[in-house]
Amino acid sequence: MRTKSDFPKLASPAVLSPMAGVTDAAFRTVARRYGAGLTYTEFVSSAALVRGSKRTLEMLRTDPIEKPVAVQLFGSSVDEVVVAAQTIADGFDIIDVNCGCPVWKVIRSGAGSAMLRRPGQISNFISRLADAVSKPVTVKIRIGIDAQTINAVEVARLVEDAGAAAIAVHGRTQEQGYAGQADWEIIRRVKQAVSIPVIGNGDVFTPEVFAQRLAESGVDAIMIARGALGNPGIFRQINQYLKTGAYEPEDRIARFFEYLELAQQYGVPFGNVKGHAMAFTKGLRDGAGLRDRLARAQSHEEFLGILQPFATQLSR
Repeated sequence: MRTKSDFPKLASPAVLSPMAGVTDAAFRTVARRYGAGLTYTEFVSSAALVRGSKRTLEMLRTDPIEKPVAVQLFGSSVDEVVVAAQTIADGFDIIDVNCGCPVWKVIRSGAGSAMLRRPGQISNFISRLADAVSKPVTVKIRIGIDAQTINAVEVARLVEDAGAAAIAVHGRTQEQGYAGQADWEIIRRVKQAVSIPVIGNGDVFTPEVFAQRLAESGVDAIMIARGALGNPGIFRQINQYLKTGAYEPEDRIARFFEYLELAQQYGVPFGNVKGHAMAFTKGLRDGAGLRDRLARAQSHEEFLGILQPFATQLSR
């Protein structure tokens, strides 16, 4: 192993997973306020960064509370990824490479989970990046391409030798997308196979399941993705449960109002804000009718007016 920079020590093992269209600066800030040990940007195109895309550069905004914070890059050209990483490294504590996205428009370019077909390419990416930047370099993968091509352990060993400071593993294959169940047994095997920190990911929606997966797999941390949608307070609940075995209900609408204020501050696109509004209101009474009204809203002020009567509803 030739890791040049160590993975930072986290205040909590509960990590906010990078999610396209979701983990904007405002949402990450709320998650960090409520106990996320690490936050990631949305995955960012290295090619767009090298071109100087204004929208892509806006995705790199961070809040001072985000310490540590990771940027997640994707791309099929190692030269572009290296240049992109060098360009933005000073603003982040961790440089992460996405080798797990199963979305067609990403994998058809040879990026994301398509790279799992060529483990040596992933190793080369990590080796080049570890030599090019002074920050810890990490990678996120899936367990394989399909049920016949499960190679997460092989990839983990390769990237450890190449200089990765940590590896995150989503317990599904590329073929599964987000269907079926995450395979935490393979995540456990990855943890046993390497000495760098391993972050598990997949199907963790409650503090109880978080604690169970943490104990069973032995991973160093767990990424929360869909479980945090509309509920960034889940990080506080997880931390409470790990300490006491119990946790308090969350006022999700109050959290949304916090998010809304930050979204205005950080200039989050209105379409993204509307998507968050839909997610934060799931589980509330008359949820379908409420989301219909939100879908037709044209301003932040309308969101406030629609949601104010629901501000006292708590959810677990």
